[in-house]
Amino acid sequence: MGQLQGKVAIITGAGSGFGEGMAEAYIREGAKVIIADLNAAAGERVANGLGANAKAVATDVASMESVAAMLKICIDSFGVPDIVINNAGTTHKNQPMLQVDEKTFDRMFAVNVKSIYYMAHAVIPAMRERGKGGVILNVGSTAGIRPRPGLSWYNGSKGAVNLLSKSMAVELAPDRIRVNALCPVMGATGLLADFMGVPDTPENRAKFVSTIPLGRFCEPRDMAAAAVFLGTDAAEFLTGIEFPVDGGRTI
Repeated sequence: MGQLQGKVAIITGAGSGFGEGMAEAYIREGAKVIIADLNAAAGERVANGLGANAKAVATDVASMESVAAMLKICIDSFGVPDIVINNAGTTHKNQPMLQVDEKTFDRMFAVNVKSIYYMAHAVIPAMRERGKGGVILNVGSTAGIRPRPGLSWYNGSKGAVNLLSKSMAVELAPDRIRVNALCPVMGATGLLADFMGVPDTPENRAKFVSTIPLGRFCEPRDMAAAAVFLGTDAAEFLTGIEFPVDGGRTI
């Protein structure tokens, strides 16, 4: 029997990268998973590969209506979610802070931060009504702990996610809803070139990897392992943690 047998999970941004890796692990451990992704085709690809316990729902996490509609599909299909992973995120290109335009700034904070507000409004009442507690995992970043230059506005958005997770943990503890932040270091995902701000070449990758003590980027399996553990009952006494998945980057 899997570690998450009988659990229902929502994972945003699960059509690729870290989200896809977490979805694969959750299915493997026995959960039923909503693959919520803005890219409908990517979400369908992942869900089709994972079988009947996965369902893709095209979702814009920066829209309260879209998030609410996705939750209704989750409840109708699998039930009230036990675990919600707010993984969807975006960034701006690594560049001087005054060169980032307002539209990019607003979209990034909508996707990275306001999405958590929307998801909280959608899922917390359902979790409270069911009365069995729950788990919320917000994907923050090492950028919100030990920021790199050139990503100031992104760093700020992830700092907000990290701190929000702690504040939510305190407020929701009486409801037995645990909230933790997963804080990955850079991974070889679709956002890598923007994070680096230079072409994605082996030489440029090597420069960034040199700042990570364990000597490699974060991989989906690393995030998946952390997300599985924090979603299980084995982690029932863990809440409000900034959980670095970073090969030592934040030391």
